[in-house]
Amino acid sequence: MKVAIIGHGKMGRMIEEILKERGHKIVAVIDEENRDEFASREFASADVAIEFTRPEAAVDNLLHAFAADVPVVCGTTGWLSSMPEIKEMCLRGEGTLLWSSNFSIGMNIFMALNRYLTEIMANFPQYAPSMTETHHIHKLDHPSGTAVTLAEELIARLPSIQDWQEVGPGADAAPGRLPVTAIREGEVPGIHSVTWDSEADSITITHSAKSRRGFALGAVLAAEWLAGRKGFHTMAEMLSDYTKTSGLFV
Repeated sequence: MKVAIIGHGKMGRMIEEILKERGHKIVAVIDEENRDEFASREFASADVAIEFTRPEAAVDNLLHAFAADVPVVCGTTGWLSSMPEIKEMCLRGEGTLLWSSNFSIGMNIFMALNRYLTEIMANFPQYAPSMTETHHIHKLDHPSGTAVTLAEELIARLPSIQDWQEVGPGADAAPGRLPVTAIREGEVPGIHSVTWDSEADSITITHSAKSRRGFALGAVLAAEWLAGRKGFHTMAEMLSDYTKTSGLFV
């Protein structure tokens, strides 16, 4: 498989390493200083591009890839206000995208657990949910894109909660809102916890990343799956296909 890498920071370099380990050919590496490579023959020859950059650059990167008819696996968060437009382009056949707020296989299993647990807890109103996410100090968006996804999937399954609200540690949110706390410290790759608290007890589920390698490997697996496909796709769809299950990840 021929792959283009868009963004050559820590994630981009790790993705490059895993691509080589898995025998793929890297035909282009595009970063801030060589964006003219989007117009190159090498970039256009890619079976798929993997994009991990910054929120302000992501949409333009996707549009360049779409113009070159190169499918994109995108892990950049913080640009979701433009997602409806980008998704509509894919549905019209003007681009191909698999976007996820988190490509870790373990995190996507955690997301499935979050959805399933929320459906159970919707029957027990004495439990109040809250969420905490912790990341390294270099992460710009807060809450994380993963936390927003977890929150939105919880809200969709819990009638008593209409929205989420970012709050400080230990603080409460307004009625009908899910409190989400974002902590930035050290070089933490990512920790997400969802807690259901009642007067009698608490239930907490947590996913703790040990390194960025899990995210990078998941993105490469997604690229392998996306090559040759058209339209708009998700990790849930990919994992359902990989595991030959229906309903567990969707």
